[in-house]
Amino acid sequence: MAIVKEFKEFAMRGNVVDLAVAVVIGGAFSKIVSSLVDDIITPAILTPALKAAHLTNLAELVIPGTAIKYGNFLSQIISFVIVAIALFLIVKGINATKKKEEVAPAPEPVPTKEEVLLTEIRDLLAKK
Repeated sequence: MAIVKEFKEFAMRGNVVDLAVAVVIGGAFSKIVSSLVDDIITPAILTPALKAAHLTNLAELVIPGTAIKYGNFLSQIISFVIVAIALFLIVKGINATKKKEEVAPAPEPVPTKEEVLLTEIRDLLAKK
């Protein structure tokens, strides 16, 4: 029974719950970024390059006489670079908004009753 209690305490810690939420959101965000790269950015960049090479698909780039499809490899490298750039720009934008929120100065702390009383005593002693 103690192991169940210990597991419950472990699973309900803030870090574990935060990590679970981050994984779920990360999975959903991954689909958005993949769609952005696969459906918008990569075709916009590759279509002119493929037309210049008289190709319709990168998968057509094959070393003659072999099964080596270096076109797919190039496509994956290009997709990785585009994803990395897109994520960098998104994270940079998010961080910029966080910095703006943190700029607001904290209000000065109000002195406690003891501090006010001690200040008055100090001032009275300084006058003597």
